Amino acid sequence: METNEIKNLEYLKKLATEHFQTLKPVNDQSQTYTAQIRVLNYFELGCVITDLLKLCILALHHNRHKISENNEKESVDVALLLETVLSLFPLDELEFLSYVREMVDGDLHLKS
Repeated sequence: METNEIKNLEYLKKLATEHFQTLKPVNDQSQTYTAQIRVLNYFELGCVITDLLKLCILALHHNRHKISENNEKESVDVALLLETVLSLFPLDELEFLSYVREMVDGDLHLKS
C-alpha cells in the first residue's frame, strides 16, 4: 500500500474506535451486536417495557383495551419512550460517517 493509503487506513481505524459506541459486538461466533439502554433501575426498565407494550396496544386496537388516560399507572409515558429512543440514536457513528465522507470527497477531489 502507498504511504497515504496506510495513513488513511490507520486514521479510519482510530475514528472507528473513537466513534462506534452504540453497537457492541457479542462475544461469541454469531457476528451480532448488542445495543444498551441506560436506565436508572429495574423499575424504570419495567416502565419502558410496559409503556412500549401499551403504545403498541393503542396503535393496534385504538383504545379497545381500555388503557385509561385518567389512571396514571396505565397511561403511556411518551417522554420516557422518546428519551429511550434518543439514547439509542447512533450520533457517534453518524459523526464517524461524516469524517469518512470528508475523506472520500477529499480523495475524489485529489484524483480529479
